[in-house]
Amino acid sequence: MRVEPERSPHLQRLAWLSVLLLIAMAGGLGGQAIAQETFQASPAAPMHADPVQDVLNRRCVVCHGCYDAPCQLKLSSPDGWLRGASKTPVYASSRLEDAPMTRLGVDAKTLPAWRRKGFFSVTSSDGGQSVLEQLLRAGRNNGFELGAPLPDTLDIGILRKNTCAARSEVADYLSDHPQGGMPFAMAPLPEADYRRLLDWAASGAQAPAAKAVLPEEVIAQTRAIETFFNKDDIKSKLVARYIYEHLFLAHLHLEGDDPGRFFRLIRSRTAPGKQADEIPSRRPFDDPGGAFFYRMVPINGTILHKEHMVYEIGPERLKRYRDLFLAPDWTLATLPTYSSDAGGNPLSTFRAIPARSRYSFLLDDALFFVRSFIRGPVCYGQVAVNVIEDRFWVSFLDPDADLSITDPGFLKDAIPILELPVAQSDGKLSGRLKSFLLLGPVKYQQFRQERYALMASGTGGPAYADIWKGDDSRNSKDARLTVYRNFSSASVVNGFVGSVPETAWVIDFPLFERIYYNLVAGFDVFGNVEHQLTTRIYMDSLRREGERMFLSFLPPKVRVPLHDSWYEGTFVNLLDLWKESDLDTVSPSGISFKTDRPMAEFLTGLLDVEPRHWPATDPINRCHGVDCAAPDTVAGRLRPLTETPAPFARYLPDISILIVETGDKDEIFTLVHDEAHSNVAFLFNEDLRREPEKDALTVVPGQFSSYPNFIFRVSEDGLDGFVEEVRTIRSQTGYLELVNRYGIRRTHSEFWSLFDRIQAALMAQDILQAGLLDLNRYDDPKLSDPIERLFEFTFSSD
Repeated sequence: MRVEPERSPHLQRLAWLSVLLLIAMAGGLGGQAIAQETFQASPAAPMHADPVQDVLNRRCVVCHGCYDAPCQLKLSSPDGWLRGASKTPVYASSRLEDAPMTRLGVDAKTLPAWRRKGFFSVTSSDGGQSVLEQLLRAGRNNGFELGAPLPDTLDIGILRKNTCAARSEVADYLSDHPQGGMPFAMAPLPEADYRRLLDWAASGAQAPAAKAVLPEEVIAQTRAIETFFNKDDIKSKLVARYIYEHLFLAHLHLEGDDPGRFFRLIRSRTAPGKQADEIPSRRPFDDPGGAFFYRMVPINGTILHKEHMVYEIGPERLKRYRDLFLAPDWTLATLPTYSSDAGGNPLSTFRAIPARSRYSFLLDDALFFVRSFIRGPVCYGQVAVNVIEDRFWVSFLDPDADLSITDPGFLKDAIPILELPVAQSDGKLSGRLKSFLLLGPVKYQQFRQERYALMASGTGGPAYADIWKGDDSRNSKDARLTVYRNFSSASVVNGFVGSVPETAWVIDFPLFERIYYNLVAGFDVFGNVEHQLTTRIYMDSLRREGERMFLSFLPPKVRVPLHDSWYEGTFVNLLDLWKESDLDTVSPSGISFKTDRPMAEFLTGLLDVEPRHWPATDPINRCHGVDCAAPDTVAGRLRPLTETPAPFARYLPDISILIVETGDKDEIFTLVHDEAHSNVAFLFNEDLRREPEKDALTVVPGQFSSYPNFIFRVSEDGLDGFVEEVRTIRSQTGYLELVNRYGIRRTHSEFWSLFDRIQAALMAQDILQAGLLDLNRYDDPKLSDPIERLFEFTFSSD
């Protein structure tokens, strides 16, 4: 069923939104057209104590687990399947008004309340067959040819139109969509799994018995944490608010606890010791509407990799909080109010807390916070990821080199021009655009550049010592990060992975905090098109800020040419005049460069600063001689795939999982398609700015992405043949030949067993950080194009 978005009569607002859209779309003018295109264990050790939920996890939650679940049907917990489905999509990016929120367990807490929000049952039968039973039976008769491409009539795109049929409508739905049974567009379920699910659905989809109570020692630890967050003194209240606004999406893991148990930190109307009653605010900085208490509540649903952001908490962490926030000498007269203004300028809201304390808090868990930019319950990351390159490296300015930390006057002068879009939700859109998209970012660029140029004149310029290298008492590996875009999702890992990328960022405290509040605390997946667009366009300015910081470490003469190579195209040059101040080409770098490749020299030099934490080389993608993986190992035999130029790379999915069968075990690798662009400055028409002749492949041992696009399987004996066949691909036909020989299509007879092996390998890799993978973006290679490229924002509600 198609659900049309609401239309607003406010023509002036529409006109300004049209301007935004034209700005975002215009990137194609300077581009180039191209003619192409929480799982917890293996099946032997079920991920859930309940056998039905275990099968649901492995066969259903892989598509029905997040906001992007078709028809909002979440099967990751009894609360989800009892709530049922909705005909209203969460992702309706054309809407001009905010949508009602439908966060499971938060925005409604009883079945009658969910029914009032438009959700209908998928488990009730009323003397017939429930929705679940009907769709499971229909899925047994989908009639797909095993191992063959899906029929062209089946749309598996992530923005496809979903028909969300209630029980009385399923027959008509299946008449119109005879191959629309469950699992949708996938191989038939294994017989045992099918029978268990069918019996469960036919008997009324009963929920399992209530979970056992938490162990006493766990309860004691959560109470100690709640006690810390609920202190009455004014300083403690502000600190608790600051930490909560940064941890509200965290999966909190108690220090030393079971690796499968996680908690959430919430604001509750009820005090510790009573049943928690979460306050359903749209954003964490919204007014709670009265007295509240911070509470630790267990996460009872399936852990999904795409929203699994682990943060350790316990006695050691609380001691760190006291040392960071309460031990320093600072005062506070009154508590700041809760409002959009407060969330739109966190540097002002929390100015009483020393900036060094706040920055150190972020750096302690830099991977967690950067990961939160592009992971979480939003699950559909276009707003963040279409504004960044496919792979880039991130490092952080050392607190002692950050003027926002060392110069008390820096933030005082900067705060008035650092407001985020969410701070200005009232007034004419034209005035707000001028403020936070024009005046603020450009003014701050000029302001920051002048202050740091003055510092450089006395110090000789930024050097290696000005990049944070971590702290041996905490997780220093977070000081170097690699970010992957992968089109509609993204990933972050420790260290510098792959060859030297096209771009890199350096992040300081004001930038770190504003990215977090723009993309996490201030972002609303249920927000209107204006919110989505302004968030995206403001993020473009923040990306430029990180790139400019990075350029300041390089020789002055290379800064402009390197910057211009990131922003090629006629229109983007005009946009630069609007969105950027002139680069500093005078202030020196404090580094004595020895080669004619200063960018690569600087980035690889950062790895030598503290070699205990990060390998200086990547033995598959970036190495020489003895530093490379041995040629007789599986990793060494995959190295030819990383050589450039790589004319074959353009035909491969964003994320491929390669299973190399080596006797009694599998070796798992992720093949990452690094797509090249003339620029990433615009929202639409990405294909028109693609430079596929510059694409490359990065080979990573193990797994890191939440969304595998395709699986390849090869025996160890056949590995060299696989590598050679990949390297010879020069067309989509050639890619399909590779798929036919080594690929595991959605309809492959062994699809589910191989997916189980991949999921089990992820669990073995890191049981604490692992979660259920998502199959919503699993590809169906055809002759037409390798992967359908979709607009991130459209004026359709699909």
